[in-house]
Amino acid sequence: MAYTITQLCADCKDVACTQVCPVDCIYEYTGDDPSIPKNMLLIDPDECIDCNACVPECPWQAIFANDDVPGIFTADIELNAKIAGQPRIVPKRPADQKSPTPVEIEENKKKWGYI
Repeated sequence: MAYTITQLCADCKDVACTQVCPVDCIYEYTGDDPSIPKNMLLIDPDECIDCNACVPECPWQAIFANDDVPGIFTADIELNAKIAGQPRIVPKRPADQKSPTPVEIEENKKKWGYI
């Protein structure tokens, strides 16, 4: 079982999760395929070792074990799988990046219909 980054990451793209991943399997897509978003991070399921380190680090609460992905985000499992073999980078956290507030987290969940 791998982990999936859901649409809750879209337009937020905090990279705290990439800093704790022991195998660097969390990526930002850099290619030209319009079906793969550039506004969120993705986990390569072939590289993920199921360590769970990324889940508590995500300030947007956007990462789930595949078996626990909420129904409204199940398409994100396949979306994450698309990153395999694609042009990509492991982004580094900018020193000035701030974590979201609890209010921002709740507003983001509402935006995606996940309450």
